Amino acid sequence: MTELAIQDLLDTQTVAIRDVVCDGKCRHKSAEECPNSTYLVFPYRGVYLRHLGSSEAVAEANQVVFFNQREGYRISHPVQGGDACLSISVREELLRELAPKEQLQDNHAVMFRKQRWQIDPRAQVLVALLRHSLLNNSIEMLEAETLTLTLIRRALGERAVNATRATYGRQKLVDRAKLVLSSELSRRWTLAEIAAEVGVSPVYLTQAFAQVEGVPLYRYQLRLRLARALDLLGSYDDLSALGLELGFSSHSHFTAAFRQAYGRTPAQFQRSANLR
Repeated sequence: MTELAIQDLLDTQTVAIRDVVCDGKCRHKSAEECPNSTYLVFPYRGVYLRHLGSSEAVAEANQVVFFNQREGYRISHPVQGGDACLSISVREELLRELAPKEQLQDNHAVMFRKQRWQIDPRAQVLVALLRHSLLNNSIEMLEAETLTLTLIRRALGERAVNATRATYGRQKLVDRAKLVLSSELSRRWTLAEIAAEVGVSPVYLTQAFAQVEGVPLYRYQLRLRLARALDLLGSYDDLSALGLELGFSSHSHFTAAFRQAYGRTPAQFQRSANLR
C-alpha cells in the first residue's frame, strides 16, 4: 500500500502549498482519487505515471502536472524509488487570470485541457527556491506568495515550453524513454542502450524525442539530473561528491551545467536559498 507524507508549507487567502512525498510502493494503478479543487503539481524527485481515463502521462521534474477539480485519476510507479512533488493550489479567480484561455477547458470551473505541460529550467529553480525557503523558514509570507505566482506565470505563460504535436504512438515511445532515464538517473546511458530498451533504432528515437519534447534526448536527461541536484543541495557540503553521484564527470562539469541552466553556481544557489 502506497503511503504519502504531506507537509503544509504555506496556506494563505491566495495560495496553498504542500510538499508531498510518496514511497512509490504501488507499482500498479492505485484506487481512483478525485481532487476537490484544481492543483498544479511540480514533481522534483522521482517519477510516476498519472492515468486519466485511457490516457496517461509521465510525471517528472521537467513537467507541471494538472490535477483538475472533480476529475478522477489513478497513479502508478513503474520505476522504484517513489516521488516527491510541490503541490500548489491557487484561488480559482486568480488561477483563471494566470492561465491562458487556450489552455483551459470550456467549463465553469478552472480545468486544464492537457494532463501536463513542460517547464523550463528557470521554472525548476523557482520550485526549488520556494520549497527550500519555506522548509527552512527563511522567507516572508508576502515574498512566498509573490514567488508562487511568478512560478505559475513562468510555467503557464508565454515563456512556457510547448510540446510539439505528436502522434499517440510517438508519445508512448517517448514516455517509455523517460521511464528508462528516470530508472537510473546517474547512469551514463548510450543512445543504443536506450533505443534497445524501448525497441526502436537510435535514429528513430532521437527524431521522435525531439519532435515530442522539443529538446534533444541528452538535454532532457541533463535537466533531470540538474533538477535532482536542486533537491539535494541542502544535504551536501561536498559539491564534487554530489556531481559525481548524479553522473557528471567532474565538479567543473557539474558547476558549468548548473550555471548554464539556472544562471548561478550550485554554491551560489545554496547561499541564495539559505542552505549554507
